[in-house]
Amino acid sequence: MKDNNDMPGHLARRFQQIAVAVFHAEVEEAGYDLTPVQYAALAAISTNPGIDQITLAGLIAYDRTTITGVVDRLAQKGLVARNPSSRDRRARELQITDAGRQTLAGITPAVEAAQKTMVRGLTAEETEELMRLLRKAIAAGNELSRAPLREALAQAAKDK
Repeated sequence: MKDNNDMPGHLARRFQQIAVAVFHAEVEEAGYDLTPVQYAALAAISTNPGIDQITLAGLIAYDRTTITGVVDRLAQKGLVARNPSSRDRRARELQITDAGRQTLAGITPAVEAAQKTMVRGLTAEETEELMRLLRKAIAAGNELSRAPLREALAQAAKDK
């Protein structure tokens, strides 16, 4: 029987723990208070102005029911604004604010540093191979997730 600590699920969970810890350390050191999911949402809203919350959830592969809390916290911090949708009066369009743009610009170097730290034990070639294998495994299992990445939604949001 295989050692539990040497199974894909365990290793993925450990890498996620490390990734989150490194992200928080870099971002806090830079003077920011954002979680990895809040950063992903802010970046997605920045590149997809007017996106709605359901599309945002699909775009960052996040659960549709809990994305509201993420957007609530970004709005409370003054980083995003919710505006009534011109297409659906029940929906809200999300826009990044000036403070959100400043935060995104300021935090990006810390996020990039975190990405390098996460793979610091690997050569450049090994990092490329890890990324290739992660993309392949994620693509094969995407639809098994409670929050699959919705590339079609992402493309539709960009086409708006």
